Amino acid sequence: MAGLSPHPWTWLLLAVLMTVSFPGEMANRCKRAQVKSCTECIRVDRDCAYCVDEMFKERRCNTQEELLAAGCRWESVVVMKSSFTITEEIEINKTLRRSQVSPQGLRARLRPGEEQHFELLVFEPRESPMDLYILMDFSNSMSDDLDNLKQMGERLAQVLSQLTNDYTIGFGKFVDKVSVPQTDMRPEKLKEPWPNSDPPFSFKNVISLTENLEEFRNKLLGERISGNLDAPEGGFDAILQVAVCTRDIGWRPDSTHLLVFSTESAFHYEADGANVLAGIMSRNDEACHLDTSGTYTQYKTQDYPSVPTLVRLLGKHNIIPIFAVTNYSYSYYEKLHTYFPVSSLGVLQEDSSNIVELLEEAINRIRSNLDIRALESPRGLRTEVTSRMFQKTNTGSFHIQRGEVGTYQVQLRALEFVDGTHVCQLGEEDQKGNIHLKPSFSDGLRMDVGIICDVCPCELQKEVLSARCSYHGDFMCGHCVCNEGWSGKTCSCSTGSLSDIKPCLREGEDKPCSGRGECQCSHCVCYGEGRYEGPFCEYDNFQCPRASGVLCNDRGRCSMGQCVCEAGWTGLSCDCPLSNATCIDSSGGICNGRGYCECGRCHCNQHSLYTDTTCEINYSAIRLGLCEDLRSCVQCQAWGTGEKKGRKCEECSFKVKMVDELKKGEEVLEHCSFRDEEDDCTYSYTVEGDGTPGPNSTVLVHKKKECPPRSFWWLIPLLIFLLLLLALLLLLCWKYCACCKACLALLPCCNRGHMVGFKEDHYMLRENLMASDHLDTPMLRSGNLKGRDMVRWKITNNVQRPGFATHTSSINPTELVPYGLSLRLARLCTENLLKPGTRECDQLRQEVEENLNEVYRQITDTHKIQQTKFRQQPNSGKKQDHTIVDTVLTAPRSAKQALLKLTEKHVEQGAFHELKVAPGYYTLTADQDARGMVEFQEGVELVDVRVPLFIRPEDDDEKQLLVEAIDVPMGTATLGRRLVNITIIKEQASGIVSFEKPEFLVSGGEQVARIPVVRRILDSGKSQVSYRTQDNTAQGNRDYIPAEGDLLFQPGETWKELQVKLLELQEMDALLRGGQTRRFHIQLSNPKFGARLGQPHLATVVIGERDELDRNFTSQMLSSFPSQHGDLGAPQNPNAKAAGSRKIHFNWLPPPGKPAGYRVKYWIQGDSESEAHLLDSKVPSVELTNLYPYCDYEMKVCAYGAQGEGPYSSLVSCRTQQEVPSEPGRLAFNVVSSTVTQLSWGEPAETNGEITAYEVCYGLVNEDNRPIGPMKKVLVDSPKKRMLLIENLRESQPYRYTVKARNGAGWGPEREAIINLATQPKRPMSIPIIPDIPIVDAQCGEDYESFLMYSDDVLRSPTGSQRPSVSDDTEHLVNGRMDFAFPGSANSLHRMTVANTAYGTHLSPHVSHRVLSTSSTLTRDYHSLTRTEHSHSATLPRDYSTLTSLSSHNSRLAPSLPNTPTRLVFSALGPTSLKVSWQEPQCEQVLQGYSVEYQLLNGGELYRLNIPNPSQTSVVVEDLLPNHSYLFRVRAQSQEGWGPEREGVITIESQVHPQSPLCPLPGSPFTLSTPSAPGPLVFTALSPDSLQLSWERPRRPEGNILGYVVTCEMAHGGEPATFLVDGDSPESRLTVPGLSENVPYKFKVQARTTEGCGPEREGIITIESQDGGPFPQLGSHLGLVQHPLPGEYSSITTTHTSTTEPFLLDGLTLGSQRLEASGSLTRHVTQEFVSRTLTTSGTLSTQVDQQFFQT
Repeated sequence: MAGLSPHPWTWLLLAVLMTVSFPGEMANRCKRAQVKSCTECIRVDRDCAYCVDEMFKERRCNTQEELLAAGCRWESVVVMKSSFTITEEIEINKTLRRSQVSPQGLRARLRPGEEQHFELLVFEPRESPMDLYILMDFSNSMSDDLDNLKQMGERLAQVLSQLTNDYTIGFGKFVDKVSVPQTDMRPEKLKEPWPNSDPPFSFKNVISLTENLEEFRNKLLGERISGNLDAPEGGFDAILQVAVCTRDIGWRPDSTHLLVFSTESAFHYEADGANVLAGIMSRNDEACHLDTSGTYTQYKTQDYPSVPTLVRLLGKHNIIPIFAVTNYSYSYYEKLHTYFPVSSLGVLQEDSSNIVELLEEAINRIRSNLDIRALESPRGLRTEVTSRMFQKTNTGSFHIQRGEVGTYQVQLRALEFVDGTHVCQLGEEDQKGNIHLKPSFSDGLRMDVGIICDVCPCELQKEVLSARCSYHGDFMCGHCVCNEGWSGKTCSCSTGSLSDIKPCLREGEDKPCSGRGECQCSHCVCYGEGRYEGPFCEYDNFQCPRASGVLCNDRGRCSMGQCVCEAGWTGLSCDCPLSNATCIDSSGGICNGRGYCECGRCHCNQHSLYTDTTCEINYSAIRLGLCEDLRSCVQCQAWGTGEKKGRKCEECSFKVKMVDELKKGEEVLEHCSFRDEEDDCTYSYTVEGDGTPGPNSTVLVHKKKECPPRSFWWLIPLLIFLLLLLALLLLLCWKYCACCKACLALLPCCNRGHMVGFKEDHYMLRENLMASDHLDTPMLRSGNLKGRDMVRWKITNNVQRPGFATHTSSINPTELVPYGLSLRLARLCTENLLKPGTRECDQLRQEVEENLNEVYRQITDTHKIQQTKFRQQPNSGKKQDHTIVDTVLTAPRSAKQALLKLTEKHVEQGAFHELKVAPGYYTLTADQDARGMVEFQEGVELVDVRVPLFIRPEDDDEKQLLVEAIDVPMGTATLGRRLVNITIIKEQASGIVSFEKPEFLVSGGEQVARIPVVRRILDSGKSQVSYRTQDNTAQGNRDYIPAEGDLLFQPGETWKELQVKLLELQEMDALLRGGQTRRFHIQLSNPKFGARLGQPHLATVVIGERDELDRNFTSQMLSSFPSQHGDLGAPQNPNAKAAGSRKIHFNWLPPPGKPAGYRVKYWIQGDSESEAHLLDSKVPSVELTNLYPYCDYEMKVCAYGAQGEGPYSSLVSCRTQQEVPSEPGRLAFNVVSSTVTQLSWGEPAETNGEITAYEVCYGLVNEDNRPIGPMKKVLVDSPKKRMLLIENLRESQPYRYTVKARNGAGWGPEREAIINLATQPKRPMSIPIIPDIPIVDAQCGEDYESFLMYSDDVLRSPTGSQRPSVSDDTEHLVNGRMDFAFPGSANSLHRMTVANTAYGTHLSPHVSHRVLSTSSTLTRDYHSLTRTEHSHSATLPRDYSTLTSLSSHNSRLAPSLPNTPTRLVFSALGPTSLKVSWQEPQCEQVLQGYSVEYQLLNGGELYRLNIPNPSQTSVVVEDLLPNHSYLFRVRAQSQEGWGPEREGVITIESQVHPQSPLCPLPGSPFTLSTPSAPGPLVFTALSPDSLQLSWERPRRPEGNILGYVVTCEMAHGGEPATFLVDGDSPESRLTVPGLSENVPYKFKVQARTTEGCGPEREGIITIESQDGGPFPQLGSHLGLVQHPLPGEYSSITTTHTSTTEPFLLDGLTLGSQRLEASGSLTRHVTQEFVSRTLTTSGTLSTQVDQQFFQT
């Protein structure tokens, strides 16, 4: 058939257009695809092929042409081809009076993404057989309508006979289901519901279709009316039975089927039976259930059908409905009939007297419409029908002309992805099937279709464990597929083995693989997915030569740093054609014989001004330049004027001759005329010969000049002025007058511009068919396509509701709303960016969010960027390969204009901070409108405008959106079609999806929260919703793993389960938040496939301890039941709004009943509800006062009356507004020199919001501390950097320093200090501290990541070091209590509550080490914590007897035995393997090897590895258990034996399979940790012979911590001393006296738990003395005594004496402390407790420096 075989020229033209328009696009897509097999390759695109040639070196996945050009053999190319065959084709016979189609059958097999076009012929005869079935409502209200219908039989027959000679007519009646509440079930009413009526029934076929009109009239006369109770009728049951009972009704196969539905009432539909009728629960089975009398029998057991069901069944059986309804019910059926592709709707008179006229009009209208639908189509295939002959209506049908053969174009397309899943990963039923392409009045075309998802044949013939793959992989499709743990072309490289990087080093470079790849098995594996090539990755395939800025001139590809040109091109940048076609002259020769052709251009032997590109003489060019060449010589010789007058005139090579008359133009070579500048007269001369005058040549010059009349010279400047004025007026009109601009555009001289506008002016969308929440709206540019044009646009939601957007925006300007932001990045998009979770995607997401947060932070109350994703935008011009970033920014509603201006500013600049973006593109989406910009690059004719559609559950059934092109801020285009109307029709929901309940309680010990989601099915089909978690008091990645995705309900599914993984609390979190109830939310959104969101669609997940959850559950159960004495309900619609920084306005709607008052509960979010405050109110609103600023509160309300309390309302959260912060914490000065100091400060105790900046001021003061001159101000805009280095101060001068903080509410009060640097000591005490702690990568923060090290090195600071390392996070809150027992006293128990402790300074060695700093911040109210506790004032003498005696027991190892290995380093290689490394110990003899032992920490088999090679100081250990702690021991061996061992405890933490806890999940992250050892040891010097030791709580101790055991001994041997520290604080401290200078001491700390003592944490420290650095004298010293107790342990008691005198510490200045004279301590959060006081003279301030040191 002609329609199925397009003309060959059509395909040729299409191929040429594709080649010209999209060069290399398909090849790029095939090459870009990250495929691992032949099958994956051929599924990427229909043009992709795969090379299985073993010797092929290029990328195997490419187009067939590219593979052959790259050297792949023809027989080695694997490609899957599609097929298309017509199986049945009978030509249309116009003489037959029935509907026909051609062809009738075909078979097609398509590749994913492929399309097949063919033509379908449809014939509808002018006159065809017709079946008319009248279905009438027989309720009592239709009695007069029935009487009229009985009298109209004759008129009805006349109308039908005018349309066709072959017709039948039938009649049926319906009322409703005979059941409560539709029908009165009293026996007498079941017999006769109304006088003179029939018993009630559901549906009855009264008259089957018949040709006997008399029989029809007689049976109709015998019918009586019936009745029911409710207004809606059961007509849907009747329509379904009429459609499916083909034999009973009598429908003929080749006739036009018309169904007249007449009623004056609304209708019942699906779910009315389930929700209203008792016991009717099952869905309609869509089968025929008529008994022998034609009565419907299953009305009691089956529900009503849905609207989509009726649409499908009527279309399947070729039945066209005609709705004849009264005005009363017209509005119901006006919407209903639009769902049917071909239907009609008419208004009946109240007595149906006009039914015949209505039918005549409806039938004529229906016969002119034809609908073609694809039935039973698999999910992976799409069919679209269009026509060039007939116009398409709004409902999708065609307006046809009967009696003619209509031609329709059919597009059959195989989808590539379905709901984000590749079509070949779907089930077989979604890939193939039989599509019925059916017109309204005929059987249609049967298509056997399928998608080619076959596996490559080479994959079925693989060599398992092939020798060509070193027996470590399978040889398949020309290459090796390596087993896990092996890599390389021949699978000879083990991924777990170490690689020698020397073969990967290029000569002269120090980075392996040129820094562009990784060295694996001595070979470079390059980054960049093919960007870098070469044995050393030295070639960048983006750096090949370019022509006109285009890589390889777009005529080749870049490989190994050089262009590999396509056939017919050569040159370094492929810019030279091999053809000489551009060098052929007019005579057919090459370069006119006067040159040679090179690189497509002629290179002439002699260059001249008068030769063209093919070395031919251009005589027209000669003539154009000849007159000008002779002009100056003619002028000077003839008239003595011009630029050569005088002696220069002698240089002329010819002579002139003055004549009276010149020869005619045709007799000479050139006739020339010029104006003489000196007299404004014109002179003329002629040139003869070949135009090259020689020395003896003569030029003839006319004697007489032509001079203008002098009287008119003044007109020349006037005319010039007028012309300029006219041009200016025209320009102003063009710029500012739209009317003039339109008129001028009609002029030929001005009609050189171009226009931009939308392609269409209206789109109609059906929400249940939409798979996206946006629409790509094409915008066209016509006319001149040169230059760039940028067009700004906007879209407004709900324009059918005037003022809706304005009203919404004015509700609450401070309300936080999400703003969608889209930008085009100045970088190409890769496959990895489109896959969330890849390293490249995560890195770019972090870069984008950091830079955007930096830009938008200047807008008040703007939250951080979230939900960042990347995509590509098709149809966006030359930049459609660039990356589009979509993200969400939460900001106040009033900040919309500020956000828009800021976005446009940075888009115009092309950068957001350091993030480069492409100018000309952005989209900013608010809650009800959006604005954006698109760009037309040069030569681009069409771009898509991606507009959001604002799909909301509360949308109208038919909502309107308006897209408007605003202006062209850059470019010369004018706006054409400016407006686009979008109509979205919300159809009957197929399912309602919601959570099972609004709140779910989960125990903190559970690993997964399981949240059920339910669907109430309204129609057979699938439903889909999106879900996403939201933080509340629980935070993502700390309390739970954030989750988002889609839930897909297949047909018939009613229940799904969401799983959110919960995380264990870390130590500090457990202490600060362990008693709090943590919450997070899960939000359902974006319903698809006709789904709707029900209530609740927001669920709260509560995480807490089991007993707390039980109490909450009990209280909820009790509150959910009203009092037995009354029926008070819960207050409705509770709403809370912040009225200030310390006020919240809370209101609600009264519940049913008569409440006497209301009781409000409110508490801080995160606290237990048992701590709630109660408030009583007589009205439904209350104002909560005396709240904390910037604090989240939760509240609920219940009503009460004489009968008691009713249930509580739902929980409402609200945050108070910000208030200015309090003054910053203590100021600390690190004195570097007399003119340089480092100032640091603490965070304000009450931040009252988010701190955004600090301001530091400093200036000179006089003796009275009054300012001298202005203060210098420094703004620190990074709130985390609470440190400033101040230089160039005046020596020996006091300065006043102030620091204040700022948050969203403004600047807070200042913290002040005055100090003179000259009076402070310049040299601090040197304490090299090398604790046994983890070393953490600086980029990894505080968590223990993939690198841990143990060390006992003692490093020393250089003598005279004056600048210690200082951490800026120096405040630590110890939230707990330390008990010290002092025996021998009645008051031996002294209790001390510590807020912030500061003991001296911490110094780090001047060696490059990474620093781990920790800080704790408590945001609770501290006023309730202030207390005064008393202790005995006692001064105890120093006693060094215990620890100083250790020096006498110094015993060293034998000199021939090796020492302990000095370092033990662990590096994670995977979830079950790690690398253990150590440093060679000192030994006087030669080492013979090492021994490495390891076993599970809780016992088990001991594994031993012997290493005989003493130079090998590392070993890889595999097959470890994930999340299990191991104890490792390493020792060295010499000839004398084994030395002491070094121990280390390590755990590899990783995610494991839920059903198999010993199997890690593939691809999951893994980290190292020491879970049960105490945290890093930190040492603080107190004097030359005493220090303070502190440590952190173990991360995951085994059991409850009772206290700690601390052991101290000299590093070189001696009697150890053991101390016991009670309590379980997040940070513990111990003061140790009686030490000696310059002696290394080893400390060990282990936790004492209910399960025993855990592993030790070890550290070695030396207090080192320096010259001239004595400690200052103590004015009042701290007494520390160690008393031995019976048994194993000793206890420490600390007592304090205080003084109110100022005091000074070496190198530091300490602020005044508020200490009571009695020895008691008053505790304030902003003040610091100091455990000892020093007396001296000088200025007073504070320093608290705390530092962790690692090696």
